[in-house]
Amino acid sequence: MAPSVAISASAAQTKAQDVHEEAVLRRRNEELESELKKSLEREDRMKEELRRVWGRLVVAEEAEERLCCQLGELEAEAVNEAREYRARIMELMEQLSDAHRLLRESSSSSITISQ
Repeated sequence: MAPSVAISASAAQTKAQDVHEEAVLRRRNEELESELKKSLEREDRMKEELRRVWGRLVVAEEAEERLCCQLGELEAEAVNEAREYRARIMELMEQLSDAHRLLRESSSSSITISQ
């Protein structure tokens, strides 16, 4: 009967080891499931943050487009005003030149008359 008892003890030891390994595997499985759950929650938070950032990016791009459009309009307006100012300056220079010419002519004719 001794071999039967040894086999029973060995079987009991193997069974106890199996139960222990099973408990370790269950704990590890629970840990992995917990890590997976946390990872999925982080992923959801990151997706939400990405959506918010994407929304802000869209707003920023639209604002940039509006600003570029406004800047283009202001540049065109500035060019037009510069052209108008240049034309006005040229007109005033002509008037000044004509006035100088008239002054010289009147000055030279009054010198001729007085002699």
